[in-house]
Amino acid sequence: MPLFENSNGSLVPVEKTNFALEKELQGLVERNLGVVFNCRFVASEFSTGLLHSGRIDTLALSEDNNPVIIEYKKVESSELINQSLFYLHWIRDHRGDFEIAARKRLGDDVVVDWSDVRVICLAPGYKKYDLHAVQVMGANIELWRYQLFKKGVLHLEEVFQANKVQTTMTEVGKNPVMVEAGKKAAQVRATASYSVEEHLEGKTVQVQSLLQGAREMILDLDEAIEEVPKKFYIAYKTTQNLVCVEPQSKGIKLFLKLRAGDVVDPPTGYRDVTQIGHYGTGDTEFSITTESELEAVKPFIELAYNKLGG
Repeated sequence: MPLFENSNGSLVPVEKTNFALEKELQGLVERNLGVVFNCRFVASEFSTGLLHSGRIDTLALSEDNNPVIIEYKKVESSELINQSLFYLHWIRDHRGDFEIAARKRLGDDVVVDWSDVRVICLAPGYKKYDLHAVQVMGANIELWRYQLFKKGVLHLEEVFQANKVQTTMTEVGKNPVMVEAGKKAAQVRATASYSVEEHLEGKTVQVQSLLQGAREMILDLDEAIEEVPKKFYIAYKTTQNLVCVEPQSKGIKLFLKLRAGDVVDPPTGYRDVTQIGHYGTGDTEFSITTESELEAVKPFIELAYNKLGG
């Protein structure tokens, strides 16, 4: 879709352009990994050794402590997907190499969670054959399209994630409240090690109902939002985690990607956890035990979504 600039009430198309060199795209993303994908930089042009004779464009660590591989092309190319698949299998067999690089860059106390490896391909477009190929392969890979415009505007859009499937909440303890997922199905990685059901095991009907209300509220914001169950929480993300939900014995906790200064007139149950250790990612915590408390948090969920750029 064209991008327009509002010039004194007149919409003027912003001209598209491209990077002169692929390295320019790579360098820009690497310098802004925190803003774009909320990842920590680990290494650039990482060698896979003499035997494999390859170089991974970018290695990073996600906000959930998962390894991340990013590969770039400034033109459409099936080679990008083939390279990414090769590096995905390589890194799973060479965990020690990644962990050494991560400790060297991020410190000896860095934690690496191998339950998921995120692979990101970034190019201006993909052929229909490539989209079909990653769909049938079932590999854990994301295809992102970039558009560069004049005036320094860069647009990123996820066009495919092979392991994103449509599902609904299954019955938990034969409780009818959780049988139906709501208006939309949640989007869950097919290879995820954890499930929503595991988080709800043994929880009361009230907690299950609160989680159902929260997930509908979050997923209704944008069909691109993905639900990813982790060991201690359930993450809802686009390019990075937007909200993390942690079911408790009497309610749920929501950790939002907001700064404390963004929360004006906070509702009951809010606290700033910037300097407090917690499982979910996000510096603002909302403890919820009733439907009305959940409704009061809705504007802040929308604010977090808007601040991440939608």
